[in-house]
Amino acid sequence: MFATLSDRLAATFKGLRGKGRLSEADVDATVREIRTALLEADVALPVVRQFCATVKERALSAEVSGALNPAQQVVKIVHEELVAILGGETATLTFAKTGPTVILLAGLQGAGKTTLAGKLALKLKSEGHTPMLVAADLQRPNAVDQLQVVGDQAGVVVFAPEPGNGVGDPVAVTKSAREFAEAKLHDIVIIDTAGRLAVDSDLMDQLRRVRDAARPDNTLLVVDAMIGQDAVRTAEEFQSGVGFDAVVLTKLDGDARGGAALSIVSVTERPIMYASVGEKLTEFETFHPDRMASRILDMGDVMTLIEQAEKAFDADQAERMARKVSAGEDFTLDDFLEQMQAVKKMGSLGKILGMLPGMGEMKAQLDQVDDRELDRVAAIIQSMTPAERHDPKILNGSRRARIAKGSGSSVSDVNGLIERFAGAQKMMKQMGKGGMPGMPGMPGMPGFGGSKKAKGKMAKSSKPAKGKSRSGNPAKRAVIDSGESVAVEAPEEAFDISSLPPELRNLLG
Repeated sequence: MFATLSDRLAATFKGLRGKGRLSEADVDATVREIRTALLEADVALPVVRQFCATVKERALSAEVSGALNPAQQVVKIVHEELVAILGGETATLTFAKTGPTVILLAGLQGAGKTTLAGKLALKLKSEGHTPMLVAADLQRPNAVDQLQVVGDQAGVVVFAPEPGNGVGDPVAVTKSAREFAEAKLHDIVIIDTAGRLAVDSDLMDQLRRVRDAARPDNTLLVVDAMIGQDAVRTAEEFQSGVGFDAVVLTKLDGDARGGAALSIVSVTERPIMYASVGEKLTEFETFHPDRMASRILDMGDVMTLIEQAEKAFDADQAERMARKVSAGEDFTLDDFLEQMQAVKKMGSLGKILGMLPGMGEMKAQLDQVDDRELDRVAAIIQSMTPAERHDPKILNGSRRARIAKGSGSSVSDVNGLIERFAGAQKMMKQMGKGGMPGMPGMPGMPGFGGSKKAKGKMAKSSKPAKGKSRSGNPAKRAVIDSGESVAVEAPEEAFDISSLPPELRNLLG
């Protein structure tokens, strides 16, 4: 969503690199470019004005003029101000001290409330709660049926005493839902209300009556991030008409310019709590302002990547692999397949790689990443015999031809997989000895290295680092060597893969 904004900001900061000091003209030019980038991203004008004024004031202050690297200090300032307009701290749900915690979902029709109700229920269920969905949208055709389908997919109870399609009283359903939840010991009640086709007094009055009956601990406004400035206007109307505690952005994986996310917090003074980042029920995450700001500035989002990896990789599997590596046992194709399938659970390969710092300049290569590559690799490995998976060295020409035919691939594809597996096997042996190479390329992905065919600039950038990278600025390097603190780095230097879980490190190698 923020691709265009990220590109514009990256181009702006590139012009500052290498300057020992920044003049007022440099700051003015930079702020002017930032203003243009934000306006093009459909950010509300009052927000842009305040943001740029704050950045300019801080950029001309002593914190920049006295810094060893003024350009990086400006990036640090922009990052901190982006975090501020995105809400500052991560918002969390308010849980009731007694009885079930009630969450009321409100928003315009088409914003994705029903699907989001299932996503939220699944997330809370994974955290140990026993959520229940309430079908209080009795106006939209088949809304009750849709919620029941979503509830089945999430594995949660759906309270739907009325058929909907214009039949039933949502206020009565809401009242009886609380009683049902208390009797059945559900600690979370998520109420899916009817969407508004337009903001009018009659519909707002009905929502207020549902709110009063529900007595919600959390009222979440569901906003479609694709509608840009209309999202801000919608939020203002709901705030004055009904009130809400936080915002949930849907369709954040779309191609909108991101103005809603950057405007809605400042305009409504309500935080963004969750974000829907895909169509699957699992593609739903807590909104972290600092992580989103880092994504916008191409600093990556390694914390989210690690959290997703921890969810995707089975703890027993990880422990078994760790014992195998430490014991110096051979890493087999079965192990390779098992970990690739775990990575597939994390979602799109392009999205995974996009969370790594500095990937903003590699958008063309990321766009070429084919998620079906993992399926093709799985087909090749599954076409092998157990003995071949355990010891690929026995794969002669006839065996490789048989595997290629059985998996619907070519012999060159089989050869490429074996070559990449050999690199992964070597990496696992290095891990067992306590060594860890730098950031290698995604195996077999177009333009990312990992095979003999990838010999270009991308392949060169993925060579293992011989040691910790050092700054090219002599003054800054001297400070680093002395152990003193320095300004936050812009995302130019190589990402240290050792911060990732071993399973993900292997599959990125």
